[in-house]
Amino acid sequence: MAMMDKAAELPLRSRTPPEWGRAVLAEPVALLADHAFLEQKAANNAMELMTRWPGEWFPGWLEAMTSVARDEAAHLAQVTRLLIKRGGRLGRGHRNPYAQGLRALVRKGAEAEIIDRLIVSALIEMRSCERFAVLAEVCEDQELAAFYGALFSSEMGHYKLFLKLAQKVGPKAAVMARWEQMLVAEARVLAGQEPGPRMHSGTAGV
Repeated sequence: MAMMDKAAELPLRSRTPPEWGRAVLAEPVALLADHAFLEQKAANNAMELMTRWPGEWFPGWLEAMTSVARDEAAHLAQVTRLLIKRGGRLGRGHRNPYAQGLRALVRKGAEAEIIDRLIVSALIEMRSCERFAVLAEVCEDQELAAFYGALFSSEMGHYKLFLKLAQKVGPKAAVMARWEQMLVAEARVLAGQEPGPRMHSGTAGV
């Protein structure tokens, strides 16, 4: 099955048009810089989950989190090499209002909080997966297209892992009901983002 066909099967409540990919690729270095920070934050997120809830939920928790952190650190190294090769560099600060908007929806309290943290992680990975498919499809730079295409499967695996872990923490029916709520919220948060050369920018006007 082609990458875009697989991306079309993701249960997202909104779809990223090809025009978004062409717009953000007009500034490939800025897009790579944003991407590098996102990979760093994804690795940090996995490590934070591991240390805040260190194996108290079920066997394999630590192994799952360290595996994700290792993958994200490898992606960070890859995107940083591309960034430097193309004359870019990382700045000192970075904001991701998309992720911040999703994090603001996380409920407080042991089980509910970890379930929501895992769901938010799954949502971010799933949206990234879809956007990598769009970028790989429309990018005319063969090196970048291959890079984004290679990340697609990894992000798909991470999304499925985080959702599976959430289902192990709480009752499956309750987790999936929350998942449905958060899918709607994710589309709303994304729709409110400004356009620009960022992985999670909005699509208005493209």
